[in-house]
Amino acid sequence: MSKNTPKPDDRSDNVEKLQDMVKNTKDNMEAAEELMAYTNGSEKEAIKQKNERREESLEGFRKEILDEENARKNGYSS
Repeated sequence: MSKNTPKPDDRSDNVEKLQDMVKNTKDNMEAAEELMAYTNGSEKEAIKQKNERREESLEGFRKEILDEENARKNGYSS
């Protein structure tokens, strides 16, 4: 039997992946804003709350991008 070994940690494209996540989240927020014109009451409120959570996620993504960029500059040393 072969022993399962974990894959090495490859952080080389984390910044780009996070930037894609930021773009996708922003696109989703814009689509949700457009959808609000066709919704009412509780649906509209649910969309607003979801976009608030998305905004919080964007803040986290931005912080993580900065961390990854710093790690990249420092050679990913711990």
